[in-house]
Amino acid sequence: MARKLKNYVGGDWADSSASVYTPVVNPATCETIAECPESTIADVDAAVKAAQEGFEEWRRTPVLNRVQYLFRFKTIIEDRFEDIAKMVVEENGKTRDEARGEVRRGIESIDFGTSVPVLMRNDGVEDIAAGIDETTVRQPAGVFAAITPFNFPAMVPLWFLPTAIACGNTFILKPSPQTPISAEILFEVLHDLDLPEGVVNLVQGGKEASMAVMQHPGVKGVSFVGSSPVARLVYETCTKAGKRVQAQGGAKNYIAVMPDADMTASVKNIMGAAYGCAGQRCLAAAVVVAVGDAYDKLKDELVKQASGLRVGYGLSENSQMGTVVSAAAKERIERMITQGIEQGAVAALDGRNQNISGYEQGNFVGPTIIENVQPDNILVKEEVFGPVLAMMKADDFDEAVDIINGSKYGNAASIFTTNGGHAREFKYRVNAGNIGVNIGVAAPSASFPFGGQKESFFGDLHGQGMDSIEFYTERKIVIERWI
Repeated sequence: MARKLKNYVGGDWADSSASVYTPVVNPATCETIAECPESTIADVDAAVKAAQEGFEEWRRTPVLNRVQYLFRFKTIIEDRFEDIAKMVVEENGKTRDEARGEVRRGIESIDFGTSVPVLMRNDGVEDIAAGIDETTVRQPAGVFAAITPFNFPAMVPLWFLPTAIACGNTFILKPSPQTPISAEILFEVLHDLDLPEGVVNLVQGGKEASMAVMQHPGVKGVSFVGSSPVARLVYETCTKAGKRVQAQGGAKNYIAVMPDADMTASVKNIMGAAYGCAGQRCLAAAVVVAVGDAYDKLKDELVKQASGLRVGYGLSENSQMGTVVSAAAKERIERMITQGIEQGAVAALDGRNQNISGYEQGNFVGPTIIENVQPDNILVKEEVFGPVLAMMKADDFDEAVDIINGSKYGNAASIFTTNGGHAREFKYRVNAGNIGVNIGVAAPSASFPFGGQKESFFGDLHGQGMDSIEFYTERKIVIERWI
């Protein structure tokens, strides 16, 4: 019988009051590896109260002392690096190398959190008026929470938690019920740090727990990563409740390939961008816009390389692409491929109905390339979130920019070219928050904010970078006269 997961509240593990548990399924083997509680409003309330009770002591802890916990956190995460990566594979389905990359990027976010003593520094002016000094002070704001997705179960929580607590806040994590065990391991490490009670809290569960977090009056702000419809709901719910909110939504990321591009390097980058993590990331390449006579050569090379990808169980070291996260995801992706073809597109490489020896029940979708895709095709208009690459044609650079800017999404866009003028115009004109030039996955490092525009982001301050310092602190203006 699979074990039942617990919450972490007030410095210790706690049983949920849930009466319903959701199976956590290995998407390659379809084995149930744990049961996740559908935590209740009461569970969330207990976590918020613990965080509120812990806040005053924690905010009075000197910032240099606060970040010492993060240095120790990083050390233990490094010690458990392979354990965490293995669990990411088992509950998410990506390959071992992809999971290792995820954990490494998460560690970079812990590194960023250790820089908070510098980033929280303030400014001021002596004698702003005669005998009067004026300064700004950054202070922690209270209890913050994050609602995080299945696709990066170890990394995305670390976008938020280290910076939030380094700034002096207390924190609640509500991870995806599809991939809750990676978060549990992170909290096992946090527990070993002997943080003061209530500084970090974990509430497992689904919709009820998420809504309770968003509506609880004791929560100051919420960070979210997920699909655009849910991001919009999170934004509207949190703002209605008077909270700060950063809600990162879905994407339809375009890559423009110019005729002058280095085709070998371009294809190598596009392959990783389209099929890394089985296309289940918000920066995945979804549409390639081939400009001018680049189309045929690009298509032929993409089909050649994609058809050679080794699809298999992520724990097998020779697997280059793993599964999608669930049977429901597989069914949805394959249905969208079918719809795209019915709308006039052509499958240059069809990844439906994959059969992997030894894992016949696994949720595998093979690399897929769909050509002759028009702007009104579902594979262009809607997020697939799977290993599906749509190909479009553009007569020239301007048409390519117009195609990209016609998308309702604005998470990322890239161009492959050897022409500096085109690269500059692309950066200048394309409406996306993360821009790549000869880069397939335009993923910001932890010290830069994770951009997003249009329906890919709802809010004012993005995750990571200086935006996160602004999000997790209150600025107080102090005006003093002692003469």
